[in-house]
Amino acid sequence: MYWQEESVQNEEHQAGDIVDLSYRVSCRSLPLDHAYALSEAVCAVLPWLRDEERAGVHTIYGPGSQNGWYRPEETEDAVLHLSRRTRMTLRLPRERVEQARRLTGAVLDVAGHRLEVGEATLRPLDGLPTLLSRYVVSSEDDHEETFLNWMAEELKGMDIRVRKVLCGKTHYIHTPQGRLFTRSVMVADLSKEESLRLQRRGLGPERKLGCGLFAPQKGIAPVKKPGEE
Repeated sequence: MYWQEESVQNEEHQAGDIVDLSYRVSCRSLPLDHAYALSEAVCAVLPWLRDEERAGVHTIYGPGSQNGWYRPEETEDAVLHLSRRTRMTLRLPRERVEQARRLTGAVLDVAGHRLEVGEATLRPLDGLPTLLSRYVVSSEDDHEETFLNWMAEELKGMDIRVRKVLCGKTHYIHTPQGRLFTRSVMVADLSKEESLRLQRRGLGPERKLGCGLFAPQKGIAPVKKPGEE
């Protein structure tokens, strides 16, 4: 493991330059693999988003399998049924927030599914100690250990000490250019400053497809434990 100590000043102040903008949505269902279609639909309304390096489009996860509800298996044609509480979230530089509010009122066509965008709520990043990214781009040829070593180096480059990293489910994101192989990743035991820094910067490419975006997580259920298949 890597171990590095460094005092970081004003990290919380700096974190304020990146925020999440969470929209109410009205949408009955989406393809489970909707990252590309959602990104294209949002960027059609907000064309500046394509070139904004610090921006990302969170995929819409929907409910997990619980209380009689079963999340569909990850097949290419699987459909995710959404609840009324479902939100759509963009990660943005703070100075882009007012421009992004123009998405409210838009009706998006997401791979043939109608998504009406409602009012948006600004959410500052929260420096909780455990973060989850459901999709981090990886090479399909890399073993998990190789991927974790790459992650350790990337985190070290952000002055983040590697204490606990769990690598979880693999997933394909389909695009017209081909499919992307991704892994879910949980990083735990972060200091507040490290947590905010990782959320601000993200990890790896394809932010507009929801990849490399980290969000606070209270449990570890979405990621397998060491030794589990």
